[in-house]
This record gives sequence, C-alpha cells and structure tokens, in this order.
Amino acid sequence: MALLDIFAGAVLPIIAVAAVGFALGRASDVDAGPLNTVVVYVLAPALVLHSLATAAFSGATIARMTVAVTAYVLGMLVVAEGVGRLLGESEPRLSALVLAATFPNSGNYGIPLSDFAFPAGGRPAAVLYLAIQSVLIYTVGVYVASRAGGGGGLRGVRRVFKIPLVWAVPVALGARALGVVPPAAGTVMQTLQLVGDSSIPVMLLILGIQLSRTDYGAALSQAATPSILKMAVAPAVAVAIALAVGFQDATVARVFVLESAMPAAVTPLILVGAFADDLEIGGVSVPEYVSTVILVTTLASIPLLTGLIALLESGLLV
Repeated sequence: MALLDIFAGAVLPIIAVAAVGFALGRASDVDAGPLNTVVVYVLAPALVLHSLATAAFSGATIARMTVAVTAYVLGMLVVAEGVGRLLGESEPRLSALVLAATFPNSGNYGIPLSDFAFPAGGRPAAVLYLAIQSVLIYTVGVYVASRAGGGGGLRGVRRVFKIPLVWAVPVALGARALGVVPPAAGTVMQTLQLVGDSSIPVMLLILGIQLSRTDYGAALSQAATPSILKMAVAPAVAVAIALAVGFQDATVARVFVLESAMPAAVTPLILVGAFADDLEIGGVSVPEYVSTVILVTTLASIPLLTGLIALLESGLLV
C-alpha cells in the first residue's frame, strides 16, 4: 500500500499531465520548440530566481549541492566513457551514449516529481539542482555533443552565456548575499512566483509532446547500455556521492539522489541535433538513438522511481 500511495501521490500526477502532452502531440502537429523556448527564456528563469531567492538554504547547503552535482556529472561521464570504450564504441555513438547516460531530466520531470515526493522543501532543492546542472550541460554537455559531430567543441561552450537560466543563478544568489531580495508578499516576487509556477505543467506537457514524437524503431535494440547506465548505475553513484558530501539537510540529500536518478534528459537530444544531426549509428540517426534512450528510460522510471522514493522516505539510503 505504501508503494501505491507513493505512486498515486508523487508519480501519477506527473504521468497524467505528461500523458495529456503525449495525446496532444499524437493528435495534432503542435510544435514543442516554441514551448521549449518560452520555458528556457522566461518560465524556468523565473522559477529559479524565485526559488533560490526565497529558499531557506544556507551557503553551506548551496556549496554542497554544487559539489555533489558536479561530482555526479563528472563521475557519470567517466563511467559512461569507460563502459563505451570497453564495448568498442566509436564516434558518434560514444558521445551520444555518454550524453544520454549522464544527464538526468531534472527539469521537466525532476522538479514536479521532487515537489510531489517531498512537499517540504523538494521544489527549491530540485531547482537548485537544475540550476547547477544547466551550467554543466551547456558547457561540458556542449563539448561532448560537438565531439560527436567531429568538432573540438570549445566554440559551442559560448552558448552558455546566452541562456537566461544560467544567469538567473548568480542574480538570485547575489540578491540574497546583498540582502536586496524584494519582500515575498510584494508585487515583484509574487509575479515571479506566478510565472515560475506555470513552468511546472508546461514542462510536463513538453515532455509528453517530445515523447509522442519519438520514433524508436531500429534504435530500440541499441538503447540498452545507456538505459542501464542511466537507471541502474546513476542512482548508485548519486547515493555514494550524497553520503560522501554529507548533506546536513536530509530533504536536500534525498532530492539530490532522486534528481540524479531521473530518466535521460531532453537537452542532450537538442545538442546532438545541433552538432550531429546528419550522422548515423548503425543505420539510425544520432537524434533517434538519443530519443529512444529517453523513451526507454522514461517508461522504466515509473516503477523504479516509485521504489526509490519509498527507500528515500524510509531513510535507508541517505
């Protein structure tokens, strides 16, 4: 019954909204691209600004989360790269595998799930995770994606400075440090909260629309390795890092593990589309390969994350 309660209270609402997006994507030709642009440039930055500016996080908690997320991403990069090379993978499959296995869907899927799973502090911790990961995915992730396309990758890193989501982090933390955060009940913060809160359902609708466009076909048989790395190895790596970092706030530690265990993110799909769209892996395009991993890990995440939330709530892991 506990697992059913967790599924109904935390996972089912996420699936329900994403299912609406999936049905919409199947029934119409709605384009998720403009919605993604609105989220990245307006809704998500507002969510980050409001959540980080008002969250009761100490400087030590922010520092620990930064260290933990960075260690997780670099750790999974090393693991995925090593496994790929041991299996004899070459470009562009190697870099596509690394991207799909490393970066979790901490935004569209992770923030709503963390909010439902841990109502007392889950959303701010998840937003902090997303903010840190965004810097890494638009730097390290861009480098790996451009490597898949045969480029050096450093020029693509400049894109990070054009992403408002990244700039929202120092603005929010700077306002906190200087003590100039507007009153929570004031017009500015209420407006930010209204805009930021709207990002949650929109993220889930986008997730459903993107999954509805996934054409797995021949790529399904090739998705096993990155899917296992993402859904089995990544959570174990996250638990080890959480214990090593020593979070003082149990909710923050549990959200870190839960966010790291999310299915493959959509952003790597966008990145490989930009750098390696015309390349193929065994007759399957690189974007199709990554999108298949996203689909497989998203479906697998339903029972796996339900069980993980139960373990986290019991205190057995962190």
